[in-house]
Amino acid sequence: MSFRCQECGYRSPKWLGRCPQCGNYGTFVEEREEVARVPAEIAVQEPPKPLPEVPSPPAERLSTGMPEVDRVLGGLVPGAVVLFGGEPGIGKSTLLLQIAAHLAEHHGKVLYVSGEEAPSQIKLRANRLGLSPQNLFLLSTQDLLAILNAVARIAPQALVVDSLQTVLANPEGGEVGSVAQVREAAAQLSRVAKAGGIVTFLVSHITKEGGFAGPKTVEHLVDVAVYLEGVREGDLRILRCVKNRYGSTAEVAVLEMGAKGLVEVPNPSLFFVSKEALPRAGVAIVPVLEGTRTLLVEVQALVTPAGGYGPPQRRMAGLDLNRTLVLLAVIEKHLGVHVRALDVYLAVAGGLEVTEPAADLGICAAVLSSLRDRPIPAGTVVLGEVGLGGDLRPVRKGPERLQEVAKLGFQRAIAPHQPLPKKLDMEVIRARTLREAMEALELL
Repeated sequence: MSFRCQECGYRSPKWLGRCPQCGNYGTFVEEREEVARVPAEIAVQEPPKPLPEVPSPPAERLSTGMPEVDRVLGGLVPGAVVLFGGEPGIGKSTLLLQIAAHLAEHHGKVLYVSGEEAPSQIKLRANRLGLSPQNLFLLSTQDLLAILNAVARIAPQALVVDSLQTVLANPEGGEVGSVAQVREAAAQLSRVAKAGGIVTFLVSHITKEGGFAGPKTVEHLVDVAVYLEGVREGDLRILRCVKNRYGSTAEVAVLEMGAKGLVEVPNPSLFFVSKEALPRAGVAIVPVLEGTRTLLVEVQALVTPAGGYGPPQRRMAGLDLNRTLVLLAVIEKHLGVHVRALDVYLAVAGGLEVTEPAADLGICAAVLSSLRDRPIPAGTVVLGEVGLGGDLRPVRKGPERLQEVAKLGFQRAIAPHQPLPKKLDMEVIRARTLREAMEALELL
């Protein structure tokens, strides 16, 4: 008999009030040692084979019907297990239902299992999305044995389990959603997927820290782990990969929630900026990287006199507060521009989160543009990391960003000293310091 933390899976021979691994209180529950129930068809294993005799996997991978999602997943390999996470209400079930419907129409039978919704509720969502494939089978159950029996009867090409925390793997192994139940359910579903060549999607809840709920062993069992991110009040969604045995983890998909479900953004590079808008004071356009893709974002600043009823306000949306405070100190020190007595509000248009240092120069330019009430010239982008000494440092994949910016019709860029592409149809002003960059923008 032992005790296990329900947050991180840490095991202890005695009950503890606070978990020594994750630091949470009151998360230990008693766990009895049980022999895992392994179905007979899974227990039979083939003998080891020499590498040359192992059959090669099929070269063609299944498509989800969305090229953006296929790019993130690397295509669907038969037998692959995909762990799918995201906050409640972000659109996980909607996107998986769309993927399941496409697979059912083009690749064979698909079994959609829900432990949270009845088949009639899933049917309502399918009607709203305009989906009615004949090969899509719905099942509402929390019993793992019932799921395995349905898989054996239908022999699907793909399986969706929504969600892993609702599956009861062992009636005597604790309550639904416990670490033991989640671990056992993920292990058995993974075995079934590998044995039958079934593409399997496992939906996982997200903890308050933003990670997958359940033990870390679940992430080790799966082949691909992706997060669906975004703001529920907005329409933008970003599908981000954190583990991929069949492709790169540096790709992201930009999706938009609409009346017919999640759709791909046709040109994500320009989704967050408006080229038709006139130049405005306090707005700087910065090329940032999401995965390997260059996205143009608007960094907006509003600098106003403080109200005099307390310390000056510093409010950020989509930017790191601590990093921005450092940049304001650099502006004070190296440009001689006093902002300590002013309220500074900064935001990234469109609800995107920008954390990379390449946006440093854009933040400084937006602040000075708002303070001076001088718009940055139209068709100009700025990028560069600002050091504590006021110097400009090169950014990752700077030439590739400038190439993408030139293709989108921008004529001018302010950037640090680093190699440039051989053929670049735009003017690039390379600055060594923050002062040189601001002088080039005529903000000093």
